[in-house]
Amino acid sequence: MITYRVMTMEDYDGVYALWMTIQGFGIRSIDDSREGVEKFLKRNPTTSVVALDGEKIIGSILCGHDGRRACFYHVCVAESYRQQGIGKKMAAFAQEALKKEGINKVGLQAFVTNEKGNKFWRSLKWTERTDLNYYDLSLNDDNITTFNK
Repeated sequence: MITYRVMTMEDYDGVYALWMTIQGFGIRSIDDSREGVEKFLKRNPTTSVVALDGEKIIGSILCGHDGRRACFYHVCVAESYRQQGIGKKMAAFAQEALKKEGINKVGLQAFVTNEKGNKFWRSLKWTERTDLNYYDLSLNDDNITTFNK
């Protein structure tokens, strides 16, 4: 039976192992390190979620907010567990946690080349924004993204 709960630092090794199995998944050297995720979870202790089959982590969402808007990061489900509604249930779990904190809007970024991910979000009626440009600036050149093959 698949269960869902708030992610804690005790889940880090299992979540990181899951991330490493996802083809095309981008992992940042600092932000996605144990220390980086710990900092994220301390700031957002109730909104990230893991999906478990027994004790095995099979899905996760890092979810955080700034008090006004939220963002989903690193949404993933293990390949062999896809098409079972797990991603949808994790998203609903995180959205309910955000509502409890008074957050009214959540967004995410999906690579244009992530066809499965983009199809998934559209199926959940998320709105693709075409009315804005997304910009970012790296403040630390040591925070390098590598992509799983």
